[in-house]
Order: sequence, then C-alpha cells, then structure tokens
Amino acid sequence: MPELPEVETIKRDLEKIVLGKKITKVCVYNSTVIREPSPAVFKESLEGLVIKTILRRAKLLVLELSNGSALTIHLKMTGQLVLRQKLGNPGGFKNSRVAFHLSGGKTLDFNDQRLFGELRLIKDWRKLKFVQKLGPEPFDLTCGDFKDMLSKKKTKIKSLLMDQSFISGIGNLYAAEVLFWAKIDPWRSAQSLSEKEKEGLYKEIKKVLTSAITHGGSSVDDYVRLSGQRGDYRRFHRVYGREAKPCFICKGLIKRITQGGRGTYFCPKCQK
Repeated sequence: MPELPEVETIKRDLEKIVLGKKITKVCVYNSTVIREPSPAVFKESLEGLVIKTILRRAKLLVLELSNGSALTIHLKMTGQLVLRQKLGNPGGFKNSRVAFHLSGGKTLDFNDQRLFGELRLIKDWRKLKFVQKLGPEPFDLTCGDFKDMLSKKKTKIKSLLMDQSFISGIGNLYAAEVLFWAKIDPWRSAQSLSEKEKEGLYKEIKKVLTSAITHGGSSVDDYVRLSGQRGDYRRFHRVYGREAKPCFICKGLIKRITQGGRGTYFCPKCQK
C-alpha cells in the first residue's frame, strides 16, 4: 500500500498538472471503486467543476472543488493515478476504472487491479470516520510532542509506528526503514526507549520520509507516479525486502519475522 511519501509525491505531481483544471467528463468503467454517492450522481456532480486545491491527509488524497465539495481518493493496495499518455504507458488506461477528462485535453485515470481503492465525492472530507481517528502527521510533531506520545505506550514500537491513530502515514515499509536507521529492534516496547533513542527515532522518521519524498517514493508493488514512472527510493532501502542479504553496515544477514501479521525486516546486529 502506498504510504505517506508515495501519496505526497502524487499530490505534488497533481499540483503541477491538474490544479485549476475543469473536469469536463467522467467515464466510469467499473463502479466498484466509487463508494459514495451513487456512480450516476458521482459522474453528474463532478462534471463542470474546477479543481481548486489538492491536499493530503495521511494516505488520503483530497481534491477540493469549486462548489465546496471534495473528491477523495484512497489508493489502498493497488490503486494508481496515472496521467493518460499513449497506449502501453506504465499503468496505462486499459486498466482504468474511472477516467477524469480535464480541460486542456488531459485525462487522469484511476487504475486499480484489485478494486480495493475508494473514490468519494463528499461535502466535508474531514468528517470521514477514519479521518477523524487519524493521529498527527509526522511533520507536524515536535520532538517533545513525540517523546510524550511514546512515554506511556507499552506497544511494540514497530506496531505503534504503523498505528494510524497514533501517527498517520507510516506503514510497514517505512516503519522498518526508520527503525533500522534509529538502531532500534522492532520488538522493543515504546516505553522501553531511552530519551536519546526517542530523539533519534524522531529524527529518523523525518529524515527517511523526507528522503523518500525527494526520490518519488518506493515502487515495490503497484505504485507509480502520475507519469507512470516508478519511484526511485527503493534503491535506498536498507532492510525492507532484503531478507538474508548482507546488512550495509555490519555485513550480517537481514532477518524477516512476522509481527502483527506483517513481514518485518531488520538487522539483528545493528538494531538493539
């Protein structure tokens, strides 16, 4: 599932291409991904509106429209937003579930192979139940805030970083990478971290996420940028997807364990 860096990358790409464009036509090829309102109302209501603002909240994209409503896009596992180019473009329009034709002749395709993605046209996106349950954004926290949040938590630190009600936007991939750079074992409880370790973890969260955004996110499964190109941060991964490969620091082997039903990658020698 795309995490904060991938969704932020798409948001920034969208700002360059679709901001201020009018939605001239909506083509619905598979209505499963439209969660509200009905597909017919969704299509009819969107046509003629202008995209005024583009926001990101955690892993959710929000396109605020000229009539005050919002188009929300949650990519989930295999969702993609791709600017239509030529047939054969990565993530090309043959897989489009909903197409948004824009003024100026461009078309934005929402692709989703497994149909888990969610499109909504709503009056106030902030009232979505899962949005109201989201924790703070990583970049909005001070180090003091973060240390206070960790102080009374007995939860395993990796599971806690992935808890969207605790801190929003971090998933399995970036939790593993952040903990590697902070040299913290994923099985440690948050409460067990020293003040120095908490400060180090806070710095690495911001450092890793910032670097991932700079490099356009990580394409490890279906994620692509608006252009159809893959994100480049994968080549900077230090543990994720590297089971039984040598650690770049200590040369020991990266280990994969199951934690909370998810695969967790870490270096047993570097992370304590």
